[in-house]
Amino acid sequence: MTFRRVRSAALAFLAAIAATACTVSITMSGASIPENLNTFSVQYINNRAPLVNPELSSTLTEGLKDRIQNESRLGLVNEGGDVDFSGDITSYTTQPMALKADAVSAQTRLTVSVKIRCRNAKDPQKDWEQTFSAYQDYDSENNLADVESELVELIVEELTENIFNKAFADW
Repeated sequence: MTFRRVRSAALAFLAAIAATACTVSITMSGASIPENLNTFSVQYINNRAPLVNPELSSTLTEGLKDRIQNESRLGLVNEGGDVDFSGDITSYTTQPMALKADAVSAQTRLTVSVKIRCRNAKDPQKDWEQTFSAYQDYDSENNLADVESELVELIVEELTENIFNKAFADW
């Protein structure tokens, strides 16, 4: 008799959940995207850093588009998405990190900072602006030009993950 009561209660609970209209969609990435958001747009992210990597703007812009397309249900539009991202690369720097006994740097750090603005057309109170930074260290014996492409790919991956989480994960 107890099993039937538990089963009946469980079925009633599941039926109640199924009948409830949800307003938030949760994805496997941990994103919680309100149902009223259907599209997104990413404006070209301009490179305003004193030291310019000529490919970084397009790599970051396309990386952010790919991240949102792959980890959300939102559709990409060229302009005027329900959620619109824009921004500027503000810093692209290298600096020595770990010093050897002879005061020569063993590691160098490449750091990229980007200021991102997010506009939510459906709920302007969710608009935000924030600076994100990411870095990768590399062996100082390497020339930056030889490792730059790989480092930038890793940095863009981290930046786009952090931007996506800020926009959609409600951390």
